[in-house]
Amino acid sequence: MSYKGGGKLEIGIVSTGTYIPETFITGEEIAHEAGIPPFIVEQKMGISRKPIPGPDDHTCEMGIRAARIALANGEIDPLDIDLVIYIGEEYKEYPLWTAGIKLQEEIGAYHAWAFDVALRCGTTMMAIKVAKSMMLSDERIDTVLLAGGYRNGDLIDYKNERTRFMFNLGAGGGAIILKKGHTKNQIYETEIMTDGSFSEDVVVVAGGTKHPITKDNLSLNKLDVLDPIGMKQRLEEKSMINFIHVIRESVNRSGFSEKDIRYVAMLHMKRSAHEYVLKELGLSADQSIYLNNYGHIGQFDQILSLQLAEQAGKLKTGDVVVLVSAGIGYAWGATTIKWGEVNVDVNH
Repeated sequence: MSYKGGGKLEIGIVSTGTYIPETFITGEEIAHEAGIPPFIVEQKMGISRKPIPGPDDHTCEMGIRAARIALANGEIDPLDIDLVIYIGEEYKEYPLWTAGIKLQEEIGAYHAWAFDVALRCGTTMMAIKVAKSMMLSDERIDTVLLAGGYRNGDLIDYKNERTRFMFNLGAGGGAIILKKGHTKNQIYETEIMTDGSFSEDVVVVAGGTKHPITKDNLSLNKLDVLDPIGMKQRLEEKSMINFIHVIRESVNRSGFSEKDIRYVAMLHMKRSAHEYVLKELGLSADQSIYLNNYGHIGQFDQILSLQLAEQAGKLKTGDVVVLVSAGIGYAWGATTIKWGEVNVDVNH
């Protein structure tokens, strides 16, 4: 099988950037807040510690910091950016606000235009697919910046048992720069699935049009699970199946097979689920990084995992790498890339 491309139709990752706050909360501290044994948080949930925002670590601001790092890493002039896509969370500095335009201004991308996208923790995978499609269809878009921040950990009440699976939510920012005609770290196919049967399972109850914020419902301005029993049953039936499905579809549609995978940049989830995915794909623990020292920084886990893998020497030229995410709603997504300086025509 082969992946056909050529010339300026190749889309590659130029650079990435992450911003991690300096303040952390430990698994033991989370256990104390929640009133549960530390081994449950540290071993089963897989949280040794996770970053929490400092006083100036606002959502879009963390994305700005990550974007500046990505620009420096890629030696990219902000004036060469054609499009900025904000991939951070909707929970940000202001409730009604286009954060991408602020980010564009702060980094000096004055020749670009900007917009925001959202698919919860699946946003980066979705935005890569959108960006690639736009780059292939519009000759004026050559360089795209995807960036944003995340601090949904603010919305977790550790006393609420229904949200226990989200105790790993942390804070940070991430950025990734894509360029047309870039022959390194080439992006192949992205596969995304969504399932609306989960659409209202996890929500912030107060603050929308159904339940505007009042002085009497301020306690409802937190993430909550409205149907915990039903959600658990449906997730057990579908989640891991869909998780593996998007990985296999992304890899196969890219012209590769499972045996070609060398690294999986995976979101943080409970340790047993992480190990299950690797086992299903026939991979070893060394072919991924478990983010127990970071927790779940939403849609930026994959960018962080890539950077940590590169620093650890886990990525080699020609490696098939899969980025994989899942987000409440529910959404599952995976993107296949080929690492390093490689020819776009790959036969297997």
